[in-house]
Amino acid sequence: MVIGRKIKKVLRAHETLEGAGVRLRRGFGYFEVSKFDPFLLFDDFSSSNPADYLPGFPWHPHRGIETVTYILDGDVRHKDSIGNSGMIGQGDIQWMTAGSGIIHEEMPEGQGGVLGFQLWVNLPKENKMMTPRYQDVKARDVPKTSDQGAEVKVIAGKAGNVSGPVEDIMAMPAYLDVELEGGKEWKRKVANGDTAFIYVFDGAIGVGDGRIEYEKGNILLLESVGENVGVRAGTAGVRFLFISGKPIGEPIAWRGPIVMNTKEELTTAFEELAGGTFIK
Repeated sequence: MVIGRKIKKVLRAHETLEGAGVRLRRGFGYFEVSKFDPFLLFDDFSSSNPADYLPGFPWHPHRGIETVTYILDGDVRHKDSIGNSGMIGQGDIQWMTAGSGIIHEEMPEGQGGVLGFQLWVNLPKENKMMTPRYQDVKARDVPKTSDQGAEVKVIAGKAGNVSGPVEDIMAMPAYLDVELEGGKEWKRKVANGDTAFIYVFDGAIGVGDGRIEYEKGNILLLESVGENVGVRAGTAGVRFLFISGKPIGEPIAWRGPIVMNTKEELTTAFEELAGGTFIK
């Protein structure tokens, strides 16, 4: 049950191919962008079949956005055009601010399966050409708290008295991994007007009188009016991501992995990419 803010829209993550042939489930993307501001895209690339994820995401550019990769199981090796490289492993998160431009690759590894998600967050015009940066957070540095009976991993924002390690993000986001036992309720405050959504990746959330349950693979976009949000787990419990942020409210020009404010800025970005001047 969603208490306080009502559900505005329910989307079922749908299968699509990305990268070099990764089979993933897209929660939302290009066609829903106006509803999820400041968030642009959400993908669940979890799979127990290596053929679904091993093709990976070879070298590709980004400009004007942030990409957030959260791995719960498995390993993803990454490297980029400005000399960064490493492994995003079990429980790790990488919050990459592409800013003025970066070219990178993300390659899942191993035969044991992967459980992971990627979120794209827009940048406001004044920050689109900022210097690229990473906030790489290891699992041991992600705080956990028991909040109203829920077990919560706090990646960004706050839950109870605990603050997440990812800081100084323009969208002022909350990114929480919440596990709730069957039938229990969990509530939180969200700034009035902020965008908030839930992605269910295990179990179900009961809605209304409990006869309807939104199960694994559903995105629940909440109404933007009101400061109170609450959920009640379905009978078997639930685990979900709760994500919220402050809308930017600016024009969006989006093609592939680059998101700017105008078509002219997009054209410039792709001309620089072709001409070798993309990286600043």
